[in-house]
Amino acid sequence: MHQEKIQDAIKEVRKVVVGQDRMVNRLLIGLFTNGHILLEGVPGLAKTLTVNTLAKVLHLDFNRIQFTPDLLPADLIGTMIYNQQNGDFEVKKGPIFSNLILADEVNRSPAKVQSALLEAMQEKQVTIGENTFQLDRPFLVLATQNPVDQEGTYPLPEAQVDRFMMKVHIDYPGKEDELEVMRRMANMSFSSEVEPILSKEDVFDIRDKINQVEVSEPLEHYIIELVFATRFPEQYGLKEEAKYIQFGVSPRASINLNLASRAVAFMNGRDYVLPEDIKDVAEDVLNHRIILNYEAEADNVNTRDLIQIILDKIPINKSVTLK
Repeated sequence: MHQEKIQDAIKEVRKVVVGQDRMVNRLLIGLFTNGHILLEGVPGLAKTLTVNTLAKVLHLDFNRIQFTPDLLPADLIGTMIYNQQNGDFEVKKGPIFSNLILADEVNRSPAKVQSALLEAMQEKQVTIGENTFQLDRPFLVLATQNPVDQEGTYPLPEAQVDRFMMKVHIDYPGKEDELEVMRRMANMSFSSEVEPILSKEDVFDIRDKINQVEVSEPLEHYIIELVFATRFPEQYGLKEEAKYIQFGVSPRASINLNLASRAVAFMNGRDYVLPEDIKDVAEDVLNHRIILNYEAEADNVNTRDLIQIILDKIPINKSVTLK
């Protein structure tokens, strides 16, 4: 039943957004597993439109925050304002109080604003004055950043990027998809209205169902092996790749690989995880957690290439014992 609703929701999004099924899939995985998503792609690839449309289909409260260099933490979380009528200070909540938050061009704002956002992501609460407020549930941050224009930006520190469950690279659409995009958007009477399909209750039910999806012990060990191959590549016969990796992935990688692969299995109608589910999400979960050195940049080596090599190299053993 839930799988059918999820497919109906994806079809509804397709009425507006063309050729971004992978992005929609990742956003749903993040929502269903309580994980935040970082979207990276050049301008004009429908990142904002997709998130906005998905919020309507999910019948969730949605706020878009445009990050700029002059943005302050109070603009994000709220502040205390003086009420002249009663002579007292009142709490004015900021746009962070919503179910879906689109942090547009998150690398445009300075560190103190990024820290305020990331603290809210981690703690699911904010403090304004002397009052602490719990954020709405479900609460999901979908942040975008433009990899092309780096002038006047404040790149997210690696330790803070690690708080995102997945970093999804958005590519250009194919010729057929772009033709359809052109036809739709060049039609000035085109409507972007969609019907709500899923509710908050559905999201919480789906989370409960995903929590019951089984990950076999060999696959649990396989996840650990993938993670350790990024930390100690030479031990896995990756001598050539080892010279490019400065730091391997954090423990959040193994947690999120487990969660994301279970979400993929559930969305495909299974109550158990297959190796293909883990491989399907490995790039998005690992790519922002592997920190490369200057030699990798000089040799034009990127994390996606390394992840593919690791997936090809690490076998799935039926009877694995951790050493």
